[in-house]
Amino acid sequence: MSTLQKPPRAASPAERSTFAAEALKLGGKSEEEVRRMGAVDAADDQVEALYAARYQTVNSPVHRAVWDDQFPVDLFHFDSVASPSECAAQTMDEAIHVAHRHVQLGTLLDEHRKIRQPVLDDLAATGYWGLLIGPEYGGRGATFTQFAKFLTRMATVDPTLAGLASVHGCIGAVDPLLTFGNADQKRRLLPRLASGEKLSAFALTEPCAGSDLTALRTVAVRDGDDYLVTGEKLFITNVLPGRMIGVVCRIDGRPAVLIAELPDHETDEFRLKRYSLYALQHAHNYGILFNNFRVPAENLLEAEDGDGLTIAYHGLNRGRVALCANAAGTMRAMLMDILPWARFRRTYGEPIMNRELVQRRAGELAGLIVACDALTEWCAGLLDLGYRGEMECVIAKIFGSEAQKHAAIELHMKTHGGRSFLGGHLFGDNVHDLLAPCIYEGEGEMLGLAFFKSLVKDHGRRYFEPIGKTLQAAGIRRPNLANPAHLWTLREPLWNYSKWRFGKMLHTGRPRFQDLAPALWPHAEWSAGFLQDAAIEVSATMRKHQLKLADRQCRMAELSKRIQTAVVILCTSLYAGSQSDERIRKAGELLARRLTAELTGRRPSDAYLRAVTELGAELADHDLPGTSDILERPILMPYDAEAAS
Repeated sequence: MSTLQKPPRAASPAERSTFAAEALKLGGKSEEEVRRMGAVDAADDQVEALYAARYQTVNSPVHRAVWDDQFPVDLFHFDSVASPSECAAQTMDEAIHVAHRHVQLGTLLDEHRKIRQPVLDDLAATGYWGLLIGPEYGGRGATFTQFAKFLTRMATVDPTLAGLASVHGCIGAVDPLLTFGNADQKRRLLPRLASGEKLSAFALTEPCAGSDLTALRTVAVRDGDDYLVTGEKLFITNVLPGRMIGVVCRIDGRPAVLIAELPDHETDEFRLKRYSLYALQHAHNYGILFNNFRVPAENLLEAEDGDGLTIAYHGLNRGRVALCANAAGTMRAMLMDILPWARFRRTYGEPIMNRELVQRRAGELAGLIVACDALTEWCAGLLDLGYRGEMECVIAKIFGSEAQKHAAIELHMKTHGGRSFLGGHLFGDNVHDLLAPCIYEGEGEMLGLAFFKSLVKDHGRRYFEPIGKTLQAAGIRRPNLANPAHLWTLREPLWNYSKWRFGKMLHTGRPRFQDLAPALWPHAEWSAGFLQDAAIEVSATMRKHQLKLADRQCRMAELSKRIQTAVVILCTSLYAGSQSDERIRKAGELLARRLTAELTGRRPSDAYLRAVTELGAELADHDLPGTSDILERPILMPYDAEAAS
């Protein structure tokens, strides 16, 4: 199903943000900050306009769960919306076989510990790099749900290979071309990306432009049939000479995206800036220096009523879901590394697998895996349906990256003890890669603020902007509701807000999920109720801080996190309840129970601790589904277990 429809002309930033700019100035913002924040807001509005109204943020599951009177049950768990591609499924099986073969033969990495070119070529022969590209351009036409679930599977074999598929297909040149490319650009460029002749990257970040993309300094100047690009990019994953990249730059002062084919070797116009980077150690991640680098003008992507920031923002959501999918696979590898070690390692004559602490860690890790599976399938399904999915994909990214960090340090590392830091150990060799996703696709807390902003944007426009505009029109800078004149001036917008607030407070309808397993439906109903009740607190926070809300980052982050957690509980409960495997259902229920206790400030009960340790003990003898592709890792520095006992 196509996610895009030709939108009506979007209002210009000047038309839409005059009042917002004045409000920011009244809130103490500088002219420069107002200008830059306005550019980001305009880009967000332009991305929204790409989607039909029913698929925009105000009609997304999370937004409706908080603000609507009727809870959108059918948008939190649904069957697959598109039939998976059989051609893609065959490619996926062949790609797993390729990855297994190279891992077992020790031929995955070159002398610099990077993925070897023959591995990338072997994957290309399976159709790996064209999974998300349609057959009309030589690709395999996988649904995004199919692709995302496959990334989890590939990550159990090698997370870097899974990550490169995501970079190429989600945030590299593929998605911008599929979404914004014209017929000629797609015809010329997509077949080469599908075949793997050209791998891709996306050059967005700069030394001065990370979370603040309005600070872009790279520029492109028209010169005949070409653009001359000059500037510096930083932290560009999957970039090497000979590859095809999307370059975000400024053309005539506006952000734009050019699809650039890099030469096969470095030149005076194009050079890589190499640096030591602990994360992404098996991929090529470098800076790029452009000096009047020529790119054909015909490779300029056009976003109708938008600009380069519109294009840049569009592809990020797919990358966020892919990150969560990768985390689900990586944590499976951690679990399957913990269990044999815990059966082998003995203390005081007993395997540590018999100890409650280790059993709890295994059970808790299973819950994190099931939650990431749930978020991956849910968000990918929404994207396949045609939703923008901004808020939902942010939740998946934040939870997936934080879950992987917690699992790596608190569960995996602590169980393996000092051996965790040996060369050749899953943790010791990959610790930076395990932690870095907290930064990828947007740092977690910053994304949480963006989530909160998306949540309150429409409510603010409906109820708070009319109050502000009325005050502005009346010349009232310091309103006082005890002043009858002020109260009379504000009578209409205050009445509209009061009607909404009291209507929300009196609304008692709750969704019912009693067709779920008995252990899971209470969690689904509680979390849905939490989301419905959150509207009052969110609105009160907006009312309290008013124009200073943007500066109350800690309050926004805290409230945002609680709402995100409730969504995770709901999605995990619904997903686990639909699974036939009892271990998945149990792991999902325990994860929901633990997160609910955190939200309500309760300590873990004895019943919870007993249940999670029982699950961990069960996993010692029965693998969690989705671990069959994992190759067993050797126990490092083993000892004579019989003598030790």
